[in-house]
Amino acid sequence: MTCFAAIILAAGKGTRMKSALPKVLHEIAGRPMLGHAMAVAGAAGAAEVLLVTAPDQESVRAYADSLDIATTHCIQEQQLGTGDAVRAAFSANDKHERFVVMFGDTPLMRSEVLAELANHEADVTVLAFEPDDAAAYGRVVLAGETPTAIVEFKDADAATRALTLCNGGAMGLSRAALAKYLPQLSNENAQGEFYLPDLVTLAHQDGATTAMVMASPEDTMGVDSRAGQAKAEALMQTRLRQKFLDAGVGMQDPDSVFLSFDTEIAADVILEPHVKINGGVAIGHGTIIKAFTHLEGVRIGQDAQIGPYARLRPGTVIGDEAKIGNFVETKKADIGKGAKVSHLSYIGDAELGMDVNIGAGTITCNYDGYNKHITKIGDGAFIGSNSSLIAPVTIGKGAYLGSSSAVSKDVPDDALVVTRAPEREIKGWGRKFRARNEKKDS
Repeated sequence: MTCFAAIILAAGKGTRMKSALPKVLHEIAGRPMLGHAMAVAGAAGAAEVLLVTAPDQESVRAYADSLDIATTHCIQEQQLGTGDAVRAAFSANDKHERFVVMFGDTPLMRSEVLAELANHEADVTVLAFEPDDAAAYGRVVLAGETPTAIVEFKDADAATRALTLCNGGAMGLSRAALAKYLPQLSNENAQGEFYLPDLVTLAHQDGATTAMVMASPEDTMGVDSRAGQAKAEALMQTRLRQKFLDAGVGMQDPDSVFLSFDTEIAADVILEPHVKINGGVAIGHGTIIKAFTHLEGVRIGQDAQIGPYARLRPGTVIGDEAKIGNFVETKKADIGKGAKVSHLSYIGDAELGMDVNIGAGTITCNYDGYNKHITKIGDGAFIGSNSSLIAPVTIGKGAYLGSSSAVSKDVPDDALVVTRAPEREIKGWGRKFRARNEKKDS
């Protein structure tokens, strides 16, 4: 495998996104587009990312620095085209003999495509694709199978526009080619910019080697609008669903299931319709996620049942064979093997042992307005319906809480605690109450 640097162009303002957030930080499947690009570069074997940004894009640079890949920041002082952007990166690096140029807004690019560009021996290797509609893409001009030029649509004549082979944007380049041809780029074109694809013409005319790698339209798809972001999201979700279907995950209605870039799901998991899985989720073998369930930052064991209509928030750990039922919300909850929180409950900042049973309507009162507090419930404890556990509090193993109890003191093992007021009966109260009010109305 060739050692190379990935030059990622991310200086575009993305005005068509109509957002204060830089374009490359908009998310696809829970990860910023730049994160997808950098991850793919790393997977393709890039030893370093040379990230080209505009001077005011501190947030983009900060995000890149949070990722686990060596990054050198290269500032493009003015947006004078892709050639000028690559100049900024090339001038900042004297270590690598091979470079791959790609865009920070192409989240669907695959690592194997970049690796092919990187490993090609040609001085200039272009990425090409054939879309259903060539539209306004730049055209790749061939002599046999050798690229001789890339012509931007605005600069193309009718014959060139009739070509169907289009420029995919990414390129593989030798250090020698960049050193020799970058200074020769001209901005005498319709946009008044320095086009990186003009390197193909310069290299071909100089007798240097040029080559082509074919890609799918998805690989090359750039996102520059909200509509484009939605399209990329749909395509990424299709990829993710297929990945898990192929791995033995069952989905009754795949189109209604939404996954994150980092989702982990074991074989024989069943995802019912309308399941939303955000970042940081892992689901163990044989677990069933029922319809209309929302998961984020959750680890779920084997053979558990979750939902329907459950919301499991970050920090939740669900043990094997546990059951989380309808209209249950959890947050920072460690729920032991075989425990049951069947319906209409909130369990937050809590530790539940094995085989705990939580009755309907139970809540852990974890927040005092300033601090969060822990509720601990021992193995085999039974919490009656409509109970309030006022943290910090510990319920012992095998303890029982009567329904409608509000508990703020620790409960010993195997104890029964009932805190509700004694039941009173006032005979005839209802009849007298109605009579008084009916008299007022007359």
